[in-house]
Amino acid sequence: MNFYAILVAAISTLLVGFVWYGPLFGKAWMAETGFTEEELKKGSMVKIFGLTFVFSLFLAMIMQVLCIHQFGPLGLIGGPDFIETAKPSYAAFMADYGNAFRTYKHGALHGFMSGLFLALPLVAVNGLFERKSWKYIFIHAGYWTVVMTIMGAIVCGWV
Repeated sequence: MNFYAILVAAISTLLVGFVWYGPLFGKAWMAETGFTEEELKKGSMVKIFGLTFVFSLFLAMIMQVLCIHQFGPLGLIGGPDFIETAKPSYAAFMADYGNAFRTYKHGALHGFMSGLFLALPLVAVNGLFERKSWKYIFIHAGYWTVVMTIMGAIVCGWV
């Protein structure tokens, strides 16, 4: 795992969030949730941003598995602890394909697909049961799709 890429990818969620829920869709989001600026200032920002960063680290870690194909063969041998005892076919495979598809563009593609096929359904199901509008659902799902696209690019391309 590239811990620098994970750290930068986690930070990207906060940076995108400042823009997404600020100048881009802040007013629409507040209207859909019923929040006012005064109400938003009442929360513990340390707690909110701290836990957001921790959860973003979790997401960045799993994004590597979703975006980097080499995690598949590594999982098949049992993980990093078993590289030394793996069959020669693992070493041969990694010699041939060790850096295949390790680009920012490829990571962005997998990140986008993760946003579309993971984040959108998760946000939509919750939104439907909470009786939220489609506007609300698309604001949140759009944020996560953009974030996961950026995170995928960072964790896959940063070799």
